Amino acid sequence: MILVFTLVSTVLHYTHNVVRAADYPQIPGVSVQAAQILVALSWVVFTVFGALGYRAYVHGRYWRSLAFLLVYSLSGLASAGHFLVGVPRIPAFWFATIFTDSFAALALWVFVCWTAMRLNRVSVAGQMSTQH
Repeated sequence: MILVFTLVSTVLHYTHNVVRAADYPQIPGVSVQAAQILVALSWVVFTVFGALGYRAYVHGRYWRSLAFLLVYSLSGLASAGHFLVGVPRIPAFWFATIFTDSFAALALWVFVCWTAMRLNRVSVAGQMSTQH
């Protein structure tokens, strides 16, 4: 569910960011067209990491999956980067997608940390003593 939410949120936000790039604060020295290309390519790259993370998880390669999913979460965290250069002048719905992207990233981090703790857990019965 977290991956679906992240995918929906980021596709909405990144698409709006590409289509209405001029409405977002620009990084000095980066043209609107260059920003559009960078945003589109970054969404594709991040989403590939998400797909790889999901695939690894389904196949039981949990640690690899968690690494991919952490990279994928950066797609949501990157959205908050708009505020580093200014506040976007966009309609409320699109403004909200910046926060849903950040929320999705946080949810993914919580899932990754929770899963890592469960994978790293050793049962009392399974513990081995180093003392004889």
